[in-house]
Amino acid sequence: MMGREVTVMTAGEGSNGDNQVEPDPDLRNFGEVLKASRKRAGLTQEQFGPKVGYSVQYVASVEQGRRHPSVRFVSKAEEVLDAFGVIQIAAKQLTRRRGLASWFRRWAELEEVAVALSTYECRVVPGLLQTEAYARAQIQNVPPMPTIQEADDRIARRLERQELLTRTPYASFSFIIEQAVIERQTGGPAVSLELIDHLLGCARLPNVDVQIMPTVSPEHSGTDGPFQLLETQENEWWGYSEGQKTGRVISDPKAVSSLHQRYAKLRIQALNPTDSAGLLMRLRGSL
Repeated sequence: MMGREVTVMTAGEGSNGDNQVEPDPDLRNFGEVLKASRKRAGLTQEQFGPKVGYSVQYVASVEQGRRHPSVRFVSKAEEVLDAFGVIQIAAKQLTRRRGLASWFRRWAELEEVAVALSTYECRVVPGLLQTEAYARAQIQNVPPMPTIQEADDRIARRLERQELLTRTPYASFSFIIEQAVIERQTGGPAVSLELIDHLLGCARLPNVDVQIMPTVSPEHSGTDGPFQLLETQENEWWGYSEGQKTGRVISDPKAVSSLHQRYAKLRIQALNPTDSAGLLMRLRGSL
């Protein structure tokens, strides 16, 4: 007797369409690969579940893109379905992007092909410059609290992105960070001490400039908030701005030009790299 396909309802999903949870596109893609492989093998969800040791509800949730598959599940699914490595490949792609917010993924892709990246930050130390301890403290301070696995995924992906700083041929990096971000001591004095040492180390890289915007800055071109600028290998320029649970990649030339003008002003208004290093050393001494 053929089994039935199962639809799994998730938290927040119901009659009100505004409250439905949209599946992550990468999870959904993995789910579609799994479903196609299962159907090629001639199995229903109810037949497939026991073969891999998972419930039909678990299988349905993965296929709908509402649950991240475990490593064991991926391995068993590949074995049972004899999928010629397709499921494993889809899982690797999923893992590569795991830990990145959905609205940030396009910008992360552009980072991979950047020859120049400029960042102004007034909220937190930019992810490309964070230490593991600082990243963990920052992530765990922002509700809703992530699970241990979610926090580990975000931190791992953030640290992985930092390889861009030392990848050759070098890309050019410029960072302008508000002094108050360092003085906040996210995670406590010990975390801040390690962070400052890390910033000083990054600033010594031949392709990285780190500038600090003093707390007292009567002239300040960044009062509209943080943003980034990026140049690709094809010499195309892109911008990026981010807010609460949102991010926007900016391609309009006029809008990107405005960000260029603001960043040029900010570089003049911030302390130069040498004076910035001196300020970081003084902040270190005060801890």
